[in-house]
Amino acid sequence: MADDDRRRDARALDRRLDALARQPFRARFHLRGRERATAESKGPATIRWHAYDLVARRLAPAEPYKDGKQTPYRGHPVFVAQHATATCCRGCLRRWHGIPQGRELTRAEHAYVVDVICRWIEREMAGGAGRGPARG
Repeated sequence: MADDDRRRDARALDRRLDALARQPFRARFHLRGRERATAESKGPATIRWHAYDLVARRLAPAEPYKDGKQTPYRGHPVFVAQHATATCCRGCLRRWHGIPQGRELTRAEHAYVVDVICRWIEREMAGGAGRGPARG
């Protein structure tokens, strides 16, 4: 992929994340405490691998186990990011990202979901730790 295409994709992700951040429910989520420390200590490459694995197990199947309730609110930076980015269940993927329910995610869709999650975490880590008392 050319650098211009990467920049265009990053801008499109940022626009999507900015729109999601304007939603009151999604705006409550930030990396704090243990989740922030995990993201700092593991680093972006390991967190990306975790995101890929978690999405593969919990979101990619055509009918995920306990869909709509399968993503915890805390415990890992990817879980927090999934709620902030509406990549937490197949209903949110359909509603916010146009990815249909009832079939397995394609490789491209899986990669897109991981990119969304990791871009949100990247932006959170760049934004500093002082985000007030709201919990996600």
